[in-house]
This record gives sequence, structure tokens and C-alpha cells, in this order.
Amino acid sequence: MTGQLTVPAPAAGENAAEVTGAAPSGAPERTRRAPSRLRALDGLRLLAALMVAAYHYGGRDGEIGTAWGSSPAAQFPTASGFFAYGCLGVQIFFVISGFVICLSGWGRTLRAFLASRISRLYPAYWVAVLLVTAVFALPGVVYATVSPSEVLTNLTMLQMPLGAHRVLGVCWTLWAEMRFYALFALCVVLPGATRRRVVLFCAGWTLAAALAQAAHEPLLDTVLMPEYAPFFIGGIGLYLLHRYGARDPIAWSIVLVSWLTGQHFAVAGLWHPASAGGFSYRSQFGIVAVVTAGFVLVGAVALGHFRWANWRWLTVAGALTYPFYLVHEHLGWVVVHALHIGAGLPSYATLALTVASMLLLAWLLHRCVERPLTPVLKRAIAPKR
Repeated sequence: MTGQLTVPAPAAGENAAEVTGAAPSGAPERTRRAPSRLRALDGLRLLAALMVAAYHYGGRDGEIGTAWGSSPAAQFPTASGFFAYGCLGVQIFFVISGFVICLSGWGRTLRAFLASRISRLYPAYWVAVLLVTAVFALPGVVYATVSPSEVLTNLTMLQMPLGAHRVLGVCWTLWAEMRFYALFALCVVLPGATRRRVVLFCAGWTLAAALAQAAHEPLLDTVLMPEYAPFFIGGIGLYLLHRYGARDPIAWSIVLVSWLTGQHFAVAGLWHPASAGGFSYRSQFGIVAVVTAGFVLVGAVALGHFRWANWRWLTVAGALTYPFYLVHEHLGWVVVHALHIGAGLPSYATLALTVASMLLLAWLLHRCVERPLTPVLKRAIAPKR
């Protein structure tokens, strides 16, 4: 869900094959598209984050029910059924991430790639972990914080494999992103990105993920992530279409297979028969429709159909997405309770003001944390020579 969205210029010393990707044997060399800012993809990232926020505030039960004082289904009798599909914003994030990571990793050294990822992920994340911990420790806040040792463990972003309690509920998606970065770095960035190598990576990961699903081996599941791999791989396929053009049957095949397998895992993970005791019900058609819309929208950006959406404010929207995603869930519980129970505001007014306050906090995190610290951390890891 994170990354820069400008197509990088060729690095000094790259040869033609490295810039355009290795063409198939006997095929003419294909040229890449001109560098361009994909502002529409920035906007799509924020849309996916808002989908997840709608799910966390009104499409599920649990702690948010404590904040509202009753089930969100009672607060939003009609909308909660639609908000329940917002969790699929995560799958859309993963498609975007596949696109962006392939874009940003092409032509970079392993050290530069890792510096880019670490400096992008950690500064806002560290502050979000400390901020949520501090707020939950305040008197009058009913949500329990984790132990000091677990807070320190959370700062590594490795709390899930280490078995520590999470400070941020959304950090499970960051753990998935980190595993994707590791696979892509080892298999593509380290040997050097070419079209052929990226295609083989997509094919190999697709097959390996399917075998891992069949094997029911926890270690293979952890490494290969069969339920999320199709979305990352689909995003990579869409980047190949962006880079080499729409007349690429191999890239289209990667996207098609990824969509087919991705919708399967989404339905398997999120669909259940309608029941009186279930908080939310998502139809299979609805799940497939949202997944399809995610692929189609990212594909439309990749193929240039949103070139007209070149508004500068979309770049700001993209910059706010990651810090908003980090803080919106847990701090949103506190704001919802304060506005709805404490101040007595109606449900929809509370929802709108909570989202607005989290966007404002995200802007502050971007301006006061990410902008000053990201370049410092990047230079510390990969100093310019």
C-alpha cells in the first residue's frame, strides 16, 4: 500500500535491456512508456483506505461497538451492509502495492530498494505505535494498551511472527507487505529486474502459492501467502501492461490468473451463509464485484485511461493514505466514543467528523514526521556517493 508513484528514470550505467526489460528471444525490443506521475493511483489508494475505515467504523462488530454504545448495525441499519465490503480495500491495496513495488524496484540496487521501503514504512509507523499506546493509557479511555515489552516489540514490525500482541490492528497487512518486499527483493531486485525475470517470478510465485495452499504447511503459508499472493502478482502484471503496453498477452495472462485466484481466496475468506446470528453478510457476487472493480480501476490507471485525473490534490491524498491507515482504527474508537456518547452527535455526523479528524492527524504525521525523517533515514541506509 505504500511507495512512490513516479516512474523512475533509468539509473546511470543501465543498458537498454535493463531499461526496457528483456524482450523475448527473437522478438523486437519494446520501449517503455515515458515517465509520468500516476496521480489517479494516489487517489485510488486513499479510496481503498476510506473503504477500510468504513469497515472498521460501521461494517464490523467488536470494540467499535463499545465506542458507539451499540452495534454499528444499529447505528447504520442500511449502510452497515455496504460498509462490510470495505475490508476488501486491503486486497485493492495489495494490487496497488504489486504495481508500485515493481515500478519502484526496477533499475534499483538492493540497498536502494531496501532503503526506500524502510524509510517509507517506519517513521510514521513508529509514531503511530507510540501515539496509540499513549492515548490508550490515558485515564477514561476504556481500551487496554499492551505491555511495555510488547510496545517495544511492535516497533520492529515483527510482532506477529514473534507472537506479541499488536498495538495497531492493521499491522497484519504490513507484515504481508514486508514478506512481499522480501520475495521481490530476493527474486527480482537482487539479480536485476528484467521483463523475463519478473514474468518468471509471477509464474513461479503463483504455482508455489497454489502448492502451499494444497500442502497445508504453516511455514509455506507464511512465506508464500497463498491467500494474498494473487493480488500482489496481479498488480505486478498490471505494471507490465503499463510499462510495455496493452498488447502483451503474457502480462494479460498474469492479470487474468491473478484475478481468478484472488476472487477465490476473497470469497473463501469472507463469505458465509446468511444467518440471524451473523453481524454482517457479504454475498459472493458482492465480494467478486469489489475485487473485480479493484483490478479494473488499477488496470485503467496502468493503461492511461485516467491521465485526465492529473490534479495536484491527488498527490496530497496519496501522501495521507499511509498515516491515515495506521491511526484511523484504534484512535477512531476514542473519537467516535467522545463525539457520539460524550457529545451526543448523531451517527453520520460522528462518522464524518471522525474520518475528518483522522485525515487531519494523517496530514500532521506526514508533514511533521514523514517529510523530515524519511529522507534522513533513506540517506543513512543508502548514502549517495
